Parts: sequence; structure tokens; C-alpha cells
Amino acid sequence: MTIDAELHSKILRLHFVEQWGVNTIARLLHIHHSVVERVLGQVGVPQAERTQSRSIRDPYNDFIIDQLKKYPDLTASRLYVMACTRGYKGCSSHFRARVAELRPRKNPEAFQRLKTFPGEEMQCDWGSFGHLQIGRAKRPLMAFVMVLSWSRMIFVRFYLNARMESFLRGHVAAFERLGVARVVLYDNLKSAVIQRHGDAITFNPELLKLSAHYRFEPRPCAPYRGNEKGRVEKGVSYIRTSFFAAREFKDLDDLNKQADLWCTEHTTQRPCQEDTSINVGEAFEQEKEHLISLPDNPYQADERVSVSIGKTPYARYDLNDYSLPHTHVRRVLTVLASMDTVRIIDGTQVIASHVRSYGKGEQIEDPAHLQALVNYKRQARAHRGQDRLAQSAPSSTELLTQGAKRGYRPSQVVAELCEYMDSSPFASTSTKEFR
Repeated sequence: MTIDAELHSKILRLHFVEQWGVNTIARLLHIHHSVVERVLGQVGVPQAERTQSRSIRDPYNDFIIDQLKKYPDLTASRLYVMACTRGYKGCSSHFRARVAELRPRKNPEAFQRLKTFPGEEMQCDWGSFGHLQIGRAKRPLMAFVMVLSWSRMIFVRFYLNARMESFLRGHVAAFERLGVARVVLYDNLKSAVIQRHGDAITFNPELLKLSAHYRFEPRPCAPYRGNEKGRVEKGVSYIRTSFFAAREFKDLDDLNKQADLWCTEHTTQRPCQEDTSINVGEAFEQEKEHLISLPDNPYQADERVSVSIGKTPYARYDLNDYSLPHTHVRRVLTVLASMDTVRIIDGTQVIASHVRSYGKGEQIEDPAHLQALVNYKRQARAHRGQDRLAQSAPSSTELLTQGAKRGYRPSQVVAELCEYMDSSPFASTSTKEFR
């Protein structure tokens, strides 16, 4: 509890001048006795001068201190169980408070304030913002955040997952909006670092391709040193409190449009931390000239997935089925997916293209694919009748030819002959089995 100077002075006066005790001061000033004890302790009042009642925890003080010396990381809940087996009858919350009092304090770590040059560094991270319900699918709502370390210019783009393709798309969009710094600093997330042993780092190969395309250096911060990327950590917190809180939006596109407007207008009015005489927008204009120029062509961040097609003409991708021509069943094809489009590719040929769905269990169909399958099935039925006639009566082929010349429809002739064969008492068993 933080108290003001007037209350602080009143506590000292009542104790030293009026000779009031701790509990009397706390009761009459309507504050907790620990506040009075803390104020008196700050001016050097010895512990013996303060009235304290004996607690059932006191006999266990030496036990707690001894165990914490042997096992510094022992939890208070475990110590409580150990004390109960030794006869402690009190509640766990009071015992845990005593453990917190007796646990040795570690010296707080001091951190050096990090400074960068304009255009030298940008920091990148993901932020989780709950979930979105789309149809029957519950999708995670993830924010890709990029911050220029010098000007503090911020970029945010929301995605429905934190997979590698979204990670790459976030970079491409951020670079187009902000530019590219010489170094991009990451946490040790799998999209950036596959494995790490000390200074030996194995980067994700997709990230290395991206860095080669845009000519920046990917650099992970040291393990357990999140303060090294404190600018983007604060950026995620700033987005959570200043933008996302109580935000209403229709869908993901609407949310991202609002986020773009917020980044380009609202956030640019903040004071620049490196030079408080200007705001973030003015600092960004100064930093632009120090950033790496973009290549002529943006990096292709579409997801490429191999899919096995079964006996039905559909490709399963991301919880949904997309139709394709019936001539490509029983094959292994490639799905190439962007944020808006799903394309199905056989070799280098695009055989189907659909609007991407983020629902679950949906069938996204092209009417042309279904009609082609229906036509094929109709033709197949006609051919089955002709094949049956040709096997049972080889001369029927000439009969159909002559009938067509005289204006009879071959399908009608085939249907009537097959019906006659079925009704004839002389129809052979083999013919019926063939059908």
C-alpha cells in the first residue's frame, strides 16, 4: 500500500510524540497494521518496540530457514505439507506468508539501458489475443508485432494462427510499411530458432531465405533475457491496452483495417523516447533514410502443402474440403494457399482455385467441377449398356450404326434392347451377372 506524505508524517508523530502503539495507530487511522510497521521500520524503530502476538507458525521458523538453506527453490506449498506432517495445524495461506518472509532475498539484477542508431534494429514478436469463432471453427487470434527500436514506430497485423507462413507474411507486410532495419531481433521462438546450444544457433531455414531476400541479419536475444527486446514487449502490451481493449470489429479484415489506421495515426503522436522534443511520427521520417531499401519483388510467403486425393474429387486443407476436377482423383497434388485464395496444382498447372474458408468441415465447390463429374457419369452409363450388348450380341454394333443412320437415338435403342434382354426367358445367366 502506497501512502501519501501527510499520512506518513501523522504515523511518526503519533508514535514518537503521543507514544501510541502500532495497533492503536492502525485502528484509529483505519489502515492495516503492516503499513504502520513498515513506516516505523523505515525510520529505524527496532522490532522489539513493536507489539507482536505469538503465532503458531513461530516454532517452525527454524525449520523453514534450514530447509530453504538446503533447497533454495523449495516451494511454500511443499514446505506447508512437510510442516503439517510435523504437527502444524494452521492454514496454508498464513504459513506461505511466513515462508515468503523468511525466504532469502536475491540481489535484484540491474539492467543497462539499451540504445540503438536509426535504422539499426527492429524487434519482432507474437502476442496472443484470445480466439475468434468462425462457423464451427475456433481460431486463435494472434498479433504479429514489429517495432523500430530507435523511432518506436509500431506495426501490427492480426492472423488466425502463428504458423510459419503467417510469420513470413507478417514480415513482408511490416517491411512494406516500415522498411527494413539492419538487424531484426527475435525471442527464441521456433519460427526463428530451431535449436540452440550456447552460442551455437540453428536458424529456421525459411527465416534464412527471408533474411537473404531482404538482406537483414536475424539475431535471437539471449535465453531468459526478454529485456533485450523490451521495445516490442512494451509494444504488445500497448496494443493490448490502447487498441484491443473494448474493440469491436466484424471480422479479421475489419480488425486489421482498424489496426492499420491506429498505427499510422494514433501511435505516431507519442513522444519519441530517444528524442522527446519530437514525436514518433517525426522520428520515423528521420529514420527512413537509414533503412535498407526494399527489393523489387516481395517475398512469396504462400503456404505449400502436399495433399493426397482419395476417390472423391476434393482436397482437404486446413479443416475444409476444396473441389477439383474428377480427372485428378487418386493422386498426390499440391495446395498453394494465401490469406485469401486456395489453389490446387498438378505439377505446374493450376487445376482449381477457390476463396479460402476459415471455418471447419465446409465443402468449397466449383459448380463446373460437379457438372463435369455428372456428365462423365451419364456418359459412363451409356457406354456400359453398349459394352453389354457388344458382349452378348456382337452384331448389335452394326444394328446401332444402321439405327443412327435412320434417325434413331442410339441411347434409346440401347435401353430398349437391354430391357428386352432382361425380360427374355432365354437371357443367359452370364448376361445378367454382367449387368
